[in-house]
Amino acid sequence: MTSRWKIRPIQPRDDAAVAAIIRTVMPEYGAIGDGFAINDPEVDWMQRAYSLPRSAYFVVDMDGKVVGGGGVAPLAGGDEDTCELRKMYFLKSIRGQGIGSEMLRRCLDAARSFGFRFCYLETLAGMNDAIRLYEKHGFKRIGAPRGRTGHGGCDTYYLLEL
Repeated sequence: MTSRWKIRPIQPRDDAAVAAIIRTVMPEYGAIGDGFAINDPEVDWMQRAYSLPRSAYFVVDMDGKVVGGGGVAPLAGGDEDTCELRKMYFLKSIRGQGIGSEMLRRCLDAARSFGFRFCYLETLAGMNDAIRLYEKHGFKRIGAPRGRTGHGGCDTYYLLEL
């Protein structure tokens, strides 16, 4: 059976679709208001934001439609050897198909290629499926935030040695 989806680097034409996905998924988990990525200005210009050095963002293209995405970038205010897994969200219709694992592998491969030694992420305690995914891939929960992500609404933090 041929897969109907593929993961590819973000293109400028994907920006509106990625912004819509982020603004659709985050409220499902109560992640609205100050302190959440939904308010990051880069949500509307993801391709440009992730064209910076040591940054990459990928989208899930299913039958020509963007249905998810995820990326890595240097951890703002963090150590130079640490990146952050950022803005990894998928529409409800594609969850549970192994796409998250494949996206996570793609992001971590990019992080390694950029020379990072650690990958950090922030999430919400209620995002149980995402937490299971992170832990399955070796992320370890840590007790406090790192860097200056601006996401004060997050309450769960993970780190992975690459």
